[in-house]
Amino acid sequence: MTDTPHFPLSAVVGADDLKLALCLTAIDPKIGGVLIEGPRGMAKSTLARGLADLLASGQFVTLPLGATEERLVGTLDLDAALSEGRAQFSPGVLAKADGGVLYVDEVNLLPDHLVDLLLDVAASGTNLIERDGISHRHSAKFVLIGTMNPEEGELRPQLLDRFGLNVALSGHTAPTQRGQIIRRRLDFDSNPQAFCAQWAAQQQALRERCQQARSALAAIPLDDAALAMITERCFAAGVDGLRADLVWLRAARAHAAWRGAEAIAEEDIDAVAEFALRHRRRQHSNPPPQQEQPPSTQNSNPSEGQGQWGEMPAQALPIGARREVPSWPKKP
Repeated sequence: MTDTPHFPLSAVVGADDLKLALCLTAIDPKIGGVLIEGPRGMAKSTLARGLADLLASGQFVTLPLGATEERLVGTLDLDAALSEGRAQFSPGVLAKADGGVLYVDEVNLLPDHLVDLLLDVAASGTNLIERDGISHRHSAKFVLIGTMNPEEGELRPQLLDRFGLNVALSGHTAPTQRGQIIRRRLDFDSNPQAFCAQWAAQQQALRERCQQARSALAAIPLDDAALAMITERCFAAGVDGLRADLVWLRAARAHAAWRGAEAIAEEDIDAVAEFALRHRRRQHSNPPPQQEQPPSTQNSNPSEGQGQWGEMPAQALPIGARREVPSWPKKP
């Protein structure tokens, strides 16, 4: 746990789909993290920070928007190299996030090569550094949470697909629910410790449920019947690649563990379908068929409306008087 208290996830009003997706990634980090889309002011970062309390370490690390590759993966410790003359590894953000949550705000504004590197490490769980005369490998198992506002730019489809789950928040909230959100936020800002103590029982129950689901996850088989149902629906959705099938199956198993079931059921597959398919579903944009135009008869009189709209006959351009080319006598 960090010293600064986070807004409890159990105290968040609404956003049930996002809270479920965050809990599923806490149960099985191999799902590949969650990409949260939504307009400004939708508490995306508040929800992401609330997830840290559900993990064993509770570590929450934020990747700055202007971070460099060295800051992300780690680099050579210059102090040790200059003072002691030896190569020593200086850990980066990935090492600090091991066992906790790595939060990337406005991931669509991060350079593509950093996003690609980040997703590679999140999928493998290991960070390998071969640079500056050092070779180092360390564990980097974390829950990756990225947020983005689509109005500020899209994420490339190749990188979008690398996120396990995708949830979109709507900016239209009912007045009653908006009032509850503002009231709880004001109570938290005025006295964070007292507010967290008020929700301690609900937060502890949520934490224990995630812990029990993590313990029961390995005992739930990734059976062929569930896989067949998922592959059929992925094929019908027209998704590219096979990552959707794998993520969907893992998320369905995590949802079964969340329910306390011993096997994956159809309700588990349906519950996480949109999370796995939303950002991978192929968008069909067939243009409307063009009607065949009847051939138009040529008419020398443009006033009768024949020909293409706006078309004007070619105008004669003055070229001036024609000049005769002088005739030079041939050489003898």
